[in-house]
Amino acid sequence: MALGASAAMLVPAVPAAAAAPAPADPLAAFHHQKLRWTSCHMKELDDAGARCADVTVPLDYAKPHGRTIKIAISRLTAKGPRLGTMLINGGGPGPAIDMPPYIRDITPKAGPRFDLVGMDPRGLGRSAPVDCGWPSGTWIRSAGLTGRSFDASVTFARTLTQRCVTKYGSFLSHISTRNIARDMDVVRAALGEKKISYNGASYGTYLGAVYAAMFPGRLDRTVLDSNVDPDRWTGRLLQDGEQANELALAHWADWTSRRDATYHLGRTRADVLGTVRAVIARSSRSPLLVGPYKVDDSTIPTVLFNLLADDRDPHRTALAEAVADLNRAAHGEHVPAKGALDESLKFLLTATDSAYGSGQAAIICGDAPAPRDIATYRRDVRRGIARHPIFGALGEAITPCAFWPSPRESLTKVRTTLPSLLVGATGDTRTIYTGSQALHRDLKGSRLITLKADVHAPYQASYGNTCVSGAVDSYLLTGRLPAADATCS
Repeated sequence: MALGASAAMLVPAVPAAAAAPAPADPLAAFHHQKLRWTSCHMKELDDAGARCADVTVPLDYAKPHGRTIKIAISRLTAKGPRLGTMLINGGGPGPAIDMPPYIRDITPKAGPRFDLVGMDPRGLGRSAPVDCGWPSGTWIRSAGLTGRSFDASVTFARTLTQRCVTKYGSFLSHISTRNIARDMDVVRAALGEKKISYNGASYGTYLGAVYAAMFPGRLDRTVLDSNVDPDRWTGRLLQDGEQANELALAHWADWTSRRDATYHLGRTRADVLGTVRAVIARSSRSPLLVGPYKVDDSTIPTVLFNLLADDRDPHRTALAEAVADLNRAAHGEHVPAKGALDESLKFLLTATDSAYGSGQAAIICGDAPAPRDIATYRRDVRRGIARHPIFGALGEAITPCAFWPSPRESLTKVRTTLPSLLVGATGDTRTIYTGSQALHRDLKGSRLITLKADVHAPYQASYGNTCVSGAVDSYLLTGRLPAADATCS
């Protein structure tokens, strides 16, 4: 008998080690909860046939048996052969529960094939909303041109924070993108899905990237539109966008100069931009009267920023009409507030949208720290104005994050594999194009579609570029990414 065989027969059998029991899922009760679907009580959702539900999640994921909150979702079920569930986020950060009918409409081939789910992130909309009773719908405000304006911007940002801390205290520490990503995963599990598809724009691209890093392998078809560089996510959100806004405004000035007979703002780019700078300078000396509003150098750059996100003619017209009215006010007229200017000033200077601005700040300031030293902002604003005379004081301005309680967690390092389709516009004024390039590098296996235009979120804004919309629709329908990156003119 051969030695090898004999030895094998004489060695006593060793019993296999018992498999270690799988660790108990601390979130099992949340993952397996039964959802109760009801009417949404929102006309656009109810008319489309959507249904809504509340998903219970822990307030603090480190203490899953402690206090809970409700996350509001909507669902518009698929028609025809179903491709899965797609979660939607439209950016902001802002509510997204109302988005499924819109996404179905702008993606006419692929949209109806998914169960489309809108989710209000915690702190916003119907999901444990934060409303600090702000006198404004936003914390985004320029530091202005003068020392007096800068001091007022510091007081404004500090007061906004104090209102939130006084009203909500430690609750604010649980509002962050990482916790919103955890909420997303509970929603995924509660819907009975091993994987979900995802459709996010602007801030929604950051949320999607964070989710992909925290929960690898749980995203299916993923579209990210106008992308945030995760390494540049900060409480000074507009700091990198000054040059893009100055350039987009120059392109708008070219367009407006050709219509001087209508708007009377100047016959050349330089003339139109000179008019804009003169209006801001005039408002820094004493506020302009526009309807019931007093408009100064802290608000005019924000109005321009709000109205500059799209280079199509209707949007350029709205901006030209707004600047024409501001120019009349700068020459002593008390002009009525109308159109896009009225909407923008109402958002900036009244408490109508306090909940939006409060929740947005809670998420952004809950994610990333900002410098605490006031002198840092004063120095940066001076430098910003020298480099970018219209938007420098906006991009470098102090924000509530300078006074906000410190974030509980560090920012997520996004370096992961996510075969996904990214869309970015070269002239994007809100999430600048370098953000799309950076996220493309961070997400291994992704493809980038570049649009040469001054527009924010060209896919979700339904910009009408068939090259972009065709690429998105084809990917969502087939699950196949383009063979290479592409540029759309």
